[in-house]
This record gives sequence, structure tokens and C-alpha cells, in this order.
Amino acid sequence: MSDMKEFHGRGVYDAAAVGKVFLLKHKKTQVRRTHVDDIKREIKRFEQAKALSISQLDEIYKRTIEEVGSEDAGIFEIHMMLLDDEDYNEYISDVLSKGFNAEYAVALASDYFCELFAAMDDDYMSERSADIKDVSERVIANLKGAAQGEGLNEPSIVCADDLSPSETAELDREMVLAFVTAHGSVNSHTAILARSMNVPAIVGVGDAFLSSLSNGSICAVDGGSGDVIVNPDEGTLEKFNQRLSADKQELIRLDELRGKENITLDGRSIEICVNVNGESEIGAAAECDASGVGLFRSEFLYLEGESYPSEDRQFDAYKRVLESMNGKRVVIRTLDIGADKSADYFELKKEENPALGLRAIRICLTRPEIFKTQIRALYRASIYGRLAIMFPMISSVSEVEQALALCSEVKQELDECGVAYSKDVEIGIMIETPAAAVISDRLATMVDFFSVGTNDLTQYTLACDRQNPQLEQFCDTHHEAIIRLIEYSCQNIHDNGGWIGICGELATDLSLTEAFLKMGIDELSVSPPFVLRLRKRVRSLNLSR
Repeated sequence: MSDMKEFHGRGVYDAAAVGKVFLLKHKKTQVRRTHVDDIKREIKRFEQAKALSISQLDEIYKRTIEEVGSEDAGIFEIHMMLLDDEDYNEYISDVLSKGFNAEYAVALASDYFCELFAAMDDDYMSERSADIKDVSERVIANLKGAAQGEGLNEPSIVCADDLSPSETAELDREMVLAFVTAHGSVNSHTAILARSMNVPAIVGVGDAFLSSLSNGSICAVDGGSGDVIVNPDEGTLEKFNQRLSADKQELIRLDELRGKENITLDGRSIEICVNVNGESEIGAAAECDASGVGLFRSEFLYLEGESYPSEDRQFDAYKRVLESMNGKRVVIRTLDIGADKSADYFELKKEENPALGLRAIRICLTRPEIFKTQIRALYRASIYGRLAIMFPMISSVSEVEQALALCSEVKQELDECGVAYSKDVEIGIMIETPAAAVISDRLATMVDFFSVGTNDLTQYTLACDRQNPQLEQFCDTHHEAIIRLIEYSCQNIHDNGGWIGICGELATDLSLTEAFLKMGIDELSVSPPFVLRLRKRVRSLNLSR
């Protein structure tokens, strides 16, 4: 009799895998409370462990930027910031000053702040509870001299109760066939990392799944359907092997689409562009056969250093990406910092709700000299390619007016100094607030293009934090209100002679491609691995039916 068992969860990345199970168990770090006589020595132990932890996280951050980009690596910057948090460190110092050991002080601080954050009504802040626990466990492990995580020595399907972002990033991706977790959200940082790594993943399979496993068990995973089969029988293995073979053939067929047009069977063409998360991805962007760069996130230049990037530093980066695309359009989004992306030197005040706080264009307009430095660098670089400048988080006409006025100031200053720049730079805005979509008829008269940021547009329209697993059933990315806002914005920009793209995650949703083309979307911008898949989908459609 077969001991095959079937489980079902939520698919994160649509691909299949078959292999041995690597059961990643979270070892409970036992922390004992002891009294110490040498308080100064204990403080020094904590400081050394914290410094080592920050160094480890910085390495993970840099490696993750290289592998999946700065946007998805941002969580590790948050972890480093948490370790330097004043309240967190003061709590630990207070416990240490009473003569307790450092391990106990960190554990006590972790419990206190985890409970504090978890109890908050604000979803963003409550999520920091898991981050506090993650970084605290790292510090305690370093205090004990224990190794973080376990190593994979053969290609395996990694199974766990849940995976923290650092655990996900620290695993050797060459050895990871798939991720399967008993808990977790399809919108968690870990799930986002799995998608960026192009690794099949399933979350929320349930506790019974883990109890059925042991290291070395064979597991079959379908990241599309969410099906997980433990100890599959011969018939099931045969089906999965056929799927794996079909996936390989599909990759070959996709590669044959290089150089082909993005055009439907009835002649409707669309640009398929690529999202670039920073300088490290410029090479991949140039090689993926995209129509151009639909989103170049410039904030990585601000996040990588300890002070504001100079005009020349920015100019060099913008020049490089423009030259690499050989005349194809490059849309560079101006500084989009705030919410979950911040740098200490900005000295931004703590906010109760950062997602609704001082971020993106709001920072730029309240610190015009920083903004003008970036605009100058952009215009100077514009002679090296086809540049389009895009302003994020727009919600009013006055914001666009102010941004355009600063652009005019910069161009006048460059003219006075005899500095060359292109006169054909397009100016656009992101449609990511419902306010911008609702007044898109007015905004369309002011700019050359719109780009829809569907991630933020979704959560602002539905009042749902997309990272909160409790809200998954309410966070309908296909909600009629979202589609209507996109279509209304599309109509308005076209009525004024402009074009519109989509650069959020919905651009990769192949079930919506036909709807987007029918409403008139001109461009879809996705991560490099999705370019050819989207091209295949476009070329299969007949919009005249």
C-alpha cells in the first residue's frame, strides 16, 4: 500500500519540482538568566555580537541585491536598522546594567518589543514583530557562537514551519529546488524573494504536512496549483516528470521568441519592458530582449551609502543604464524613499503609519535641493540615450506643477552654464494612489505618460496591507475598482495624446494581459525572467474575437 500523502497550500511561483526533502527546523535557542559580575564585559559582548549581526545582514543584503535586486533586498536593511534602534538598545542596556547576561537581555528585549509591535493596530508596525524576533535570534546565536541556519549539501526541497527572509536568502539558491512552508503569506517578504529567485514555492500547507516529513523523504511540488505530494507513487512521479520535461521544453520555446515582435494575432502591438532594481541589474536588463526599461528604481543610489549621493555619482549611474539600452526608452523613477525604505542620514521622523506618511514625491518637494540634484543628474545624462523621468506617489495637480517647475529651473540653470541636455525628455507620473487615478483627466494634460504602480494602487484602493496574511482573502488584486481606475486613467492619457504602462505585479499576471491590451495599455514592464513569457502570451491573443 502506498504511503503517499497529498496536501494543498497557496502557490507563490508557478513551476514544478521533485526531490528530497530538507526539513529546516527552527532550533529553540535556550536562554538562561544568569547574574554577571563584570557588567562592562557583558556590554562589550553584546556590542560585538550586534556588530557581527549587522555585518552578516549587510553581506546578505549585498548578495540579495546582486541576485534579486534592491527592492526585494530592502527587508535586510530594515533588519539592520532595527538592531540600531534606540529604544531596543536602551532596553537591552537597562537589563545589562542590572547585572544580567547579554543573552537574557536580548531575549527579554525581543519578547517585549515583539509583544508591543504585535499588539499595534497598524499592520506595517505589527509586521515588525517577526523582524524583531529574527534579528534578536541572530544576536543571541552570535553571543553563543552558534552557526545561523543549516547548510544544504544537495539539491533539495526546503520545508519549514515558516521561513524568515534571512533564512531564505542565506540558503544556497543553487541547492534549492523549491520552498514549502506550513504557514506564511503569498505576499510575505519570503514569498517575494522566492518569486524573484524563480523558485517554485507554496505557503500555508498546514501543520499536518510537517509531521508527515523526515529528511530524505521524496516530495513533489506544483507551485501553480499549490499541490504538494509527499512520497509520490510511480504514477504521480511520472506525471511530475512529464511536467518537468514540458517546463524544459517551454524554456527552449521561449528562448526562440528572442527578437520577435510583441504583437497579437490581429496586429495589436505593445511594448514589453523590464523593471530594473539598481545598477547591478543593468546588464540583465540589456540582455533580456525587452523593448526598454519601464522602471529604473533610482532610490538604490540613496540606500547604498551613508550620505546623499552626489550629482556626479547619480549622473554616472543614469548614463550607464541609458547607454546600455542602445536608444531604447529608459524610464527612471525619481527618489521613492520612505515607508519601508529609508536611510538614516535622511533623519526622517518616526511615523505611526509610514505607508501614508512622508515618502517619495513628498520628501522631494519638501527638500527641493536634494530633488534638484537628482533632476540635474538626469538631464545631464539624457544626451546618452532616450530618457523619460517619472515622479512617484502623485496625488494632486499641485505636486506635478511643483515638480515641473523644478525641472524648468534645472534646465534654465543648465542653459546658463552651457551644459548640454536632451530637449526630448518625456515626463510622466505614477498612478498608484486612487486620487491620481480619479483626477487623471487633469493630470493627463500636464505629462507625457502614466505608469500604473499596481502594488500600491491595490492596497490604497482596498485599504488592505498586501503583506498581512490575515487580509489575503480581502486583498483581491482583480477587484473591479482597481481595473476601473486603470481603465479610466488609460482613457484620459490617450485622450491627451500620451501613453500608459503598468509596472506593478499585475503586469506579470497573464490572466489580465488580454484585458490590459483591450483597454489600450501601451506598455507592460516586468522583471527580466517574465519578458519572454509575456511575449508568448501577447502573440497568442486575438483581440478581434
